[in-house]
Amino acid sequence: MGALSVLVTGGAGYIGSHTVVQLLKDGYKTVVVDNLGNSSEVAITRVKELVGDRANNLSFHQIDIRDKPALEQIFANTKFDAVIHFAGLKAVGESVHKPLMYFDNNIIGTITLLEVMATYGCKKLVFSSSATVYGWPKEVPCTEEFPLSAANPYGRTKLMIEDMCRDIYASDSDWKFILLRYFNPIGAHPSGHIGEDPHGTPNNLMPFIQQVAVGRQPALQVFGTDYSTKDGTGVRDYIHVVDLADGHTAALSKLSDPNIGCEVYNLGTGKGTSVLELVSAFEKASGKKIPLVKTGRRPGDAEIVYAATAKAERELNWKAKYGIEDMCRDQWNWACKNPYGYPTQETN
Repeated sequence: MGALSVLVTGGAGYIGSHTVVQLLKDGYKTVVVDNLGNSSEVAITRVKELVGDRANNLSFHQIDIRDKPALEQIFANTKFDAVIHFAGLKAVGESVHKPLMYFDNNIIGTITLLEVMATYGCKKLVFSSSATVYGWPKEVPCTEEFPLSAANPYGRTKLMIEDMCRDIYASDSDWKFILLRYFNPIGAHPSGHIGEDPHGTPNNLMPFIQQVAVGRQPALQVFGTDYSTKDGTGVRDYIHVVDLADGHTAALSKLSDPNIGCEVYNLGTGKGTSVLELVSAFEKASGKKIPLVKTGRRPGDAEIVYAATAKAERELNWKAKYGIEDMCRDQWNWACKNPYGYPTQETN
C-alpha cells in the first residue's frame, strides 16, 4: 500500500498552507490547486522549506476549480484517495456587496469539483465549512445539531454546499463527506515561515491587530462596546491555525471509517474570548500598544459565539491544544518576520 494521495483545493491560502504542512509530515502525497486570487505561491515555496525531504510529495498547479478541463487533467494524471476543499472567497462584507461573485466562485466551483470527483471515482471529501452556518445562535456553545441559517451571502454559500453534500450522499451512499465548521482561526506556524496574508485591508480582527502593531494601520476599530459580555465587546472562539490543520488530518483519517456517511464537526476551542481580551493578549505578546477607536455595532454581528467541541474530541480524537497566548505569540512572530506578508506583495 503506497502513500495516500490527497488533492487540496485552495492549498496556498492561510488554512490550506498550514494543513498541507501537516499532510506532508503525515506522509500523504499532496497536490495543491489554487488560483492565487487571495493567496501567494510563495506560501507553497515556504511549505516545501518547512517539510524538508517530504517536499518531493508536493505538487502545485495554478488553476481555478471552475476550469473543468484543467481540473479533469489533474484527476486524469493522479488517482486521488480524497479531496480537502478550501478554495473559496471568504469575506463577509464583500459577499454582501458582490453576492454573484460569491455564488459563482464558491457554489459553481464546488459543483465543478464534485462533478469531476464523481467522473474519476473519488468520492471522499473534507469540506471547509464555517460557524457562519449557525447564523446568530440563540445560545452557546453551538452544537452540531443547532438549527442552520446564514446571515449573509458568504454564509449562504457554505450552507448551500453543506446541503449539496447531504443531498449527494442521500442519492449515492458511496460518497463520504466530513463537513468541518471552523470558528475563528488565528495564529501562524511556530516557525513564522507561513501565516495569514490577506490582500488589501483585512476583514478579520487578528490580521488587523497585526497590521496596527507593525504600523500598517493607524488604529483598530472596535465595533460595539455595549454588548452584555464581560467587557462589552463581542466574544468569539479563536482557534490556532495549527490546531485547525490537525483537525483536517484527523478528518481525513476518519473518512476511512466504514460508518462515515455525511458527518459534521465543529473545530474550535470551546472557549470564548472577547475583542478586548484578544487585544490585551496580543499587546502582551508583542510589547506594542494597540490604539483603539471604539465605534457602534456592525449590523449582523452576533454577541457571543463559541463552539461545543465534544463531538470532534470523541469521534475524531482531536482537541485544540493551543491557547490565546500561543496564538498571539505565533501571530507576532509571523508579523515580525513578514510585516508585509509574503515578499511578492511588498508593493501593496
